[in-house]
Amino acid sequence: MEKYKRYYGVIIFCISAMFVIFLGYNLAYPKYTESVAQAARVEKKQKEVDELNTKLQIVQKKIKQIRDSIVSSQKKIYSPLESDLGNETLFFTLYNDVIEMLHANSIKIKSIDYKYNPETDSFVKFGKDVYFVCDVDMELVSNYVNLGKLIQDVYQYPYYIRINNLDVKPYEKDKKILLSTLSLRLYAHTAPEDPVDTTATTPIAPALDGANTALPQ
Repeated sequence: MEKYKRYYGVIIFCISAMFVIFLGYNLAYPKYTESVAQAARVEKKQKEVDELNTKLQIVQKKIKQIRDSIVSSQKKIYSPLESDLGNETLFFTLYNDVIEMLHANSIKIKSIDYKYNPETDSFVKFGKDVYFVCDVDMELVSNYVNLGKLIQDVYQYPYYIRINNLDVKPYEKDKKILLSTLSLRLYAHTAPEDPVDTTATTPIAPALDGANTALPQ
């Protein structure tokens, strides 16, 4: 027995080392596992964010293309069928069509405000008696697809509507939901357009004829 005493220290050291290793493993392994799982979750979330950012960029690109198309177009400006309807009636006709577009695309309205005849608009500056202009500012809640459809509907609308501004941000708690601020400018003739005299060299209609002139930017 005496001859094994000299190995006691080695044995105790080995046992202690094994205990420390075992204890360290039990303490470190759960943290390592959690770290790996956390890294996997982060990577998954990053992929989701990247996918949503890609979708957002596609929507923004499409919106820009449509806005450019609208800006460069020469659509007719809405003209009432009767005279002396008043600005409120002109506004309601166009405003109601915009609201219908929103409802048709299942887009929720958080807030909405409007302003008549903004002074910076060229139609207001040079044809205030001939044209009625109104800015409609909205805060909207939608998804990518429905917002894209709304912009497409605005583009396909037979009368000229200008997109003043469109700011799109994903909702922080759910990136699939978009919070958008959209400002539209509505145009209308204040009275039915005068007929064009085809025998004359110049039309009788006002100089700022929205159907035939390039629209101001």
